[in-house]
Amino acid sequence: MIKVIKPGLQTTVQDNGRIGLYEIGMPPSGAMDKYAFTVANLLVGNHPNAAVLEITYLGPELLFERGMRISLTGGQIPPKINGVSVPMWETLEVKAGDVLSFDFVQMGARTYLAVEGGIDVPLVMNSRSTYTLIGIGGFEGRALAAGDEVPIGEMKVKDVKAGTRISPELIPVYSKSHEIRVVVGLCSYRLTEESLQTFLEIEWTVTPEANRIGYRHKGERLRFVEREQPFGAGSNPSNVTDLGYPIGSIQVPDGVEPIVLLHDAVTGGGYATIATVISSDLNRMAQIKTNEKVHFVAVTLEQALQARREVQEKLKRIADAV
Repeated sequence: MIKVIKPGLQTTVQDNGRIGLYEIGMPPSGAMDKYAFTVANLLVGNHPNAAVLEITYLGPELLFERGMRISLTGGQIPPKINGVSVPMWETLEVKAGDVLSFDFVQMGARTYLAVEGGIDVPLVMNSRSTYTLIGIGGFEGRALAAGDEVPIGEMKVKDVKAGTRISPELIPVYSKSHEIRVVVGLCSYRLTEESLQTFLEIEWTVTPEANRIGYRHKGERLRFVEREQPFGAGSNPSNVTDLGYPIGSIQVPDGVEPIVLLHDAVTGGGYATIATVISSDLNRMAQIKTNEKVHFVAVTLEQALQARREVQEKLKRIADAV
């Protein structure tokens, strides 16, 4: 067991997500930064889909009731064991009675704690991920609270020695300014040509409304092509007849503050989606904080697929190395 002394701002159980249920309106949830999540599991010899703790902005204080190997990856929320700083992106050993705590976030937004064997909470729709909006999955469908006792499972598939480290070139670099690649569409034709150029040229600022549901961005107002709205689309020019929202799709209600929809977002609705963040850059989105800057860059589908292959190759290198 792991006992929660302090829960942090939002610490939830997440795995790869609730895949394949979009058609019934169920978002996948799951780890926001899939790269850091996967590496954390590899470093403790877990199955790649073992459940971990996703830690946001302010870390928890956790007491380990037995010895085990752990790893911490993702954003720089500096960890300490018994008050002594320990490295991230490395296999660590903890003993019974050790306490893990964190300093204030430095770079990035989310850290992933993997424990040997994985977090053992019940499967809900074939996933252990927490979807807090409706209270399912994870630890009782919610973020961790003080006094919780989190069970450890047996999803270990490999013995990884303490001290195993990730090569520096495979560790992401986090900053306060972010270049996020997008594929333009599905409804980009609804924007005026000038506004589409504006969307891609200016620097956007992430507002305080930035969470697992979506990230809202402040900048200039975008304008839509005037038309007679089709039946069922609503009166605002940013409205369309309902369509599905891919993870990472970007809507602009009334042309104000583009919203990047993320892992806990609704699966469809009546706003035009003007672009979609490519899968590899969803990992980067997960590490953006309020008031940081974002520049959206248009890429082709082939470039998006190549970026995904590059991420997969990095993960293969890490898997082979550990």
